[in-house]
Amino acid sequence: MDSGQAQPHTQLDEAFAQLANPDGEGWRIAEADILREWSKSGSASMDLLLKRGEEALDQGEIELAIGHLTALTDHAPDFAAGWQARAAAYAAAGKFGPAIGDLGRALQLEPRHFVALTQLGAMLEEAGDSDRALAAYRQSLKIHPHQQEAIDAVQRLEDQRQGTDI
Repeated sequence: MDSGQAQPHTQLDEAFAQLANPDGEGWRIAEADILREWSKSGSASMDLLLKRGEEALDQGEIELAIGHLTALTDHAPDFAAGWQARAAAYAAAGKFGPAIGDLGRALQLEPRHFVALTQLGAMLEEAGDSDRALAAYRQSLKIHPHQQEAIDAVQRLEDQRQGTDI
């Protein structure tokens, strides 16, 4: 199984290199490849918990989503996507402390998790911590410079700093 793990990791590294390239359109394919790879836990049952949790969240069933995703993080504690997804569910429930904690764990497991960094920036911005929010957005953009949400947020926060927001 180790030889199988090396290949996806190399492909993931190549996808991140393509994602960071500011020129061309190859980043869209790289982004899709990374997101698809991140969604694979290595266990069909854990992947199913992630899918059920994300579906419940999409349907507005927040507590059900938290339940599925808590089961996932309990059984697959090294699966960054589980922590990031549960953070989204906690944030939807207004539980920003646990959400930020889960994002921290996701980023420990996968420091290049641009989705988690952008989520963290949004939560920090909402909490009024503009400096840390800006740092999170900027870190996310170093990894994935094409994220419109993060680009807009950096512009918005920089405008606020300069007193030019409208």
